[in-house]
Amino acid sequence: MASVGRFMRAIRVSEFGKPEVLKFLTDVPVPSPGENQILIRVHACGINPVDTYIRAGVYALKPSLPYTPGSDTSGVVEKVGKNVTGFKKGDRVFTRSTVTGGYAEYTIASEDTVYPLPEQLNFKQGAAISVPYFTAYRALVQKAHGKPGESVLIHGASGGVGIASCQMARAYGFKVFGTAGSQEGLNLALQNGAHKVFNHREKDYMEKIKEAAGAEGVNVILEMLSNVNLSNDLKLLSSGGRVIIVGCRGSIEINPRDTMAKESSIIGVSLFSSTKEEWREAGAALFGGMESGWLKPLIGPEYPLEKAPQAHEDIIQNSGATGKMVFVL
Repeated sequence: MASVGRFMRAIRVSEFGKPEVLKFLTDVPVPSPGENQILIRVHACGINPVDTYIRAGVYALKPSLPYTPGSDTSGVVEKVGKNVTGFKKGDRVFTRSTVTGGYAEYTIASEDTVYPLPEQLNFKQGAAISVPYFTAYRALVQKAHGKPGESVLIHGASGGVGIASCQMARAYGFKVFGTAGSQEGLNLALQNGAHKVFNHREKDYMEKIKEAAGAEGVNVILEMLSNVNLSNDLKLLSSGGRVIIVGCRGSIEINPRDTMAKESSIIGVSLFSSTKEEWREAGAALFGGMESGWLKPLIGPEYPLEKAPQAHEDIIQNSGATGKMVFVL
């Protein structure tokens, strides 16, 4: 990819492995946009668990090395390719994916992965939209086919996807239950749309959820840590209930019999399997959320680019997740 003759600070990964493979460089050439691409001056970039799976080499999609991680950027359009019609220099934008990587001062993105960032959201919030909110929409609407009036249990309600799911489920008319591992996390879930919250560190928290859900059970479960919770989830479901697998960090034993009488479903979610139409639909739903005010990303820990290895350690270790981790440039 051609460069514009300037240099930038960026993270480069030359081998898959532990967080130490994230190298901070100051002499990376600033890339030049192709005809359907946009060059963005990055002000903030979201840090997502999927970034760590890709870096470790355990994700289904492996980028060719060396690469710069990061998909969820926000910033200002610096330059547009000759076929770009929807954006111009100076526009505030956020991305759902990048061509050259978001852990950098400048990034290139295809026009169809760039969205306008309304004035009511700042750049840090802009960098916290894409993976969390598109995932929440895909899980709750496109995969669970959730309906207003149904109950939804959000496991890990205080993380990036969790907060997005709480806000969305509440705005769409669901009865919202959330779990978190700290008092701070439980409060955040309540402040962001959960009707009731449960501490997953308490021994009897499953019983409490059962009680809150009543005889019918829970219609939809959004599961961020399926390798720990899936077996229990199946026992909480209503007849025709759905567990949506958003996150997993290992294997788990389940008894398939638990799905039979209730005719329940276990459904995986991969944001990157979305079709163009699904991206368009979700983008419109999220823009509506920004304009009407329910889509309000909650920012958690902030890092400079140099601290990328630390950020990758923290996002996996931090089980009391609170808000969205971001790099601020």
